[in-house]
Amino acid sequence: MSQIYACQLSDKLIELTGADKKSYLHGQITQDINLLKEDNFLWAGHCSGKGKLWAVSKLFSFEDSYLKILSSEELSASLPELKKYAVFAKVTIAETTEYQLYGLFGDDLQPVLDQMGIEFVGNAATFSYGKALKLSEQRVILCLSKTLPESLTSLFTWREDDSEWQSLSIKDGEPRLNHTAVGEYVPQMVNLQAIGGISFTKGCYTGQETVARMKYLGKNKRAMFVLSAPGQTASLAEEIEQQVSENWRRAGKVIASAYHAPSDTSYLLAVMPNDIEQDAALRSKQESPERVTIEPLPYTLSDN
Repeated sequence: MSQIYACQLSDKLIELTGADKKSYLHGQITQDINLLKEDNFLWAGHCSGKGKLWAVSKLFSFEDSYLKILSSEELSASLPELKKYAVFAKVTIAETTEYQLYGLFGDDLQPVLDQMGIEFVGNAATFSYGKALKLSEQRVILCLSKTLPESLTSLFTWREDDSEWQSLSIKDGEPRLNHTAVGEYVPQMVNLQAIGGISFTKGCYTGQETVARMKYLGKNKRAMFVLSAPGQTASLAEEIEQQVSENWRRAGKVIASAYHAPSDTSYLLAVMPNDIEQDAALRSKQESPERVTIEPLPYTLSDN
C-alpha cells in the first residue's frame, strides 16, 4: 500500500441550522442550494452587494446542518455578513468547533478509504465517523464528529501542519482568499465558474447583478493563475510583476500561497490579466525577487 499522509487542517467551519436554513442560504451564495445532496459537496461564493467575494467555501450537508469549510480570514469577513439578516429567518449561523477537519493525501487513497468504510458515489460520503469530501483522487477532507480509533490513525503518516496540503490545493487551482484578497474580487476572477461554483440560473442572491454582468457583458478581464517558484521565499510575496522591455510592472496580486517541502517549491495563486501569456516573464515583488512560472490549470477557463 502506498504511503498516505494526514494533517489537521487550519480551515474553519460555519454551521447553519434551523427550518429556514435552505431558503436563507440560497439567497446569500452563488451556488444553487437545490443541487446539494447527501452524496455531494458544492463550491460556493459569498459576495458583498457589489459582487466582491467575502469567501469561497466548500458546502455540504451533515445530519440536520449545512456546513461551510473556509479559511480563517474568509470566516472573519463572511460570518458577520452571513448573519446580518438571519434575525428575520428561522436560521442559526455560527462558527462551530464540534467537528475536526483533517486532510488525507497520497497517490492511492482507496485501500485506506476502504478500511475506513468510506464509499463515494458522488464527491461526498457519510461514514461512521462523520463526512468525507473527495477533492480529487489524491486528496480527501474528513469532517469528523467522532474521534478516529488508533487502528485507523496508525494507517497515516502525520504531518505537523497543513502547509503541504494547502500547496496541493493551490496546485489544483482551488480558490482561497487571504486577508488582502477578501472583498476584492468578483467570483469569475478566482475561476469559481470553472469549478462549478456559480449558478447563472438560480435567480437573485447578494451580488448577483455584478456576477451576471461579468458573464453576459464579457466585462471580466482577470483570472486566477497557479504559479510556482523554487524554494520557500516566493510564498511570502504579496504581488507579482511582469517584465516589459527592461522594466518590471505590476501584473497581479497573490491571494494564497504555500510551501511544498518535499519538492522545495512555493506555490501561489495570483489574480492577473486573463490574457497573460503562459511563458510571460514574471517575478515575485520582494526585496529579493524570485522568478515564478505559470503552471497549467487542471480545468478550462471560460470567458465568463
